Amino acid sequence: MRIRSQSLKDSITGYLFISPQMLIFLVFLVYPIIEGIRLSLYRINYQSEKFVGLDNYVALFNDPVFFKALINTVVFVVFIVILTVGFALFVASAVFDKNAKYVSFIRGSYYVPVMVSMVVMSMVWSFLLNPANGLISYFSQEMGLGNVNLLGKTTTVMPVIIFVTFATNVGQAIILYIAAMLGVSKDLFEAAEVDGASRSQVIFKILIPSVQSTTVYIVIINIIAVLKIFVVIQLLTGGGPNNASVTLMYYLYNNAFKYNQLGMASAVGVIMFVITLLLSVPQLRSLVKEK
Repeated sequence: MRIRSQSLKDSITGYLFISPQMLIFLVFLVYPIIEGIRLSLYRINYQSEKFVGLDNYVALFNDPVFFKALINTVVFVVFIVILTVGFALFVASAVFDKNAKYVSFIRGSYYVPVMVSMVVMSMVWSFLLNPANGLISYFSQEMGLGNVNLLGKTTTVMPVIIFVTFATNVGQAIILYIAAMLGVSKDLFEAAEVDGASRSQVIFKILIPSVQSTTVYIVIINIIAVLKIFVVIQLLTGGGPNNASVTLMYYLYNNAFKYNQLGMASAVGVIMFVITLLLSVPQLRSLVKEK
């Protein structure tokens, strides 16, 4: 009886310690999700709310712009995740065992864009890509190629946005991979050296499997980050040309703050939440099963 009483006391003490964090979690995460789901079932005009059931979702799936935003978002997620993981693995595996000062220089160089505000980076790229007086257009004219309007063509705007987002965020993945690789047991590398393994074999047989948990984490945070992509779209293209670069987040913003359709915007948010779960949960389950 005394043991059960002590166990209950310890449990209560533990719950008291985590109660502030749980309260913050419930208020700022769980409640907004529930409220967003509720609002998605209403038509909201200023202070009035009218229950419309699934009408907002029906309207979304009848809107071609929504499907364009959905496709663009999926394309962003796939390409940015693949580019980020592939390039970060390449850089990290190439430098992780080099001189410490060299590794620190590489880490700092790639992390500088991450520390700079996305607004600032978008303004810099806007200046570079400006077809009238941007540097890229200037050099193009100097070479006799005429003006270059990469953001004004439906065929080039998506690759440019993908590259800008990738170049701005890849530094974080490189830092995480280098840190994970430095934590890999040196015994594995020594055993591989004794067995005469090549560097490519060390990378593919030891390094990449050893940092799998880091890869899952990078994939998940990039999925979430790309689903929320907004600033670079707002400042560089405004969703154009002809909705060629509109994303779900930008579509949500337009419905909420331009067209005052908060119910529709909430429905978009719910769909984004479901997409995030569908893309992230399998990654987490595979990691848990492996452990």
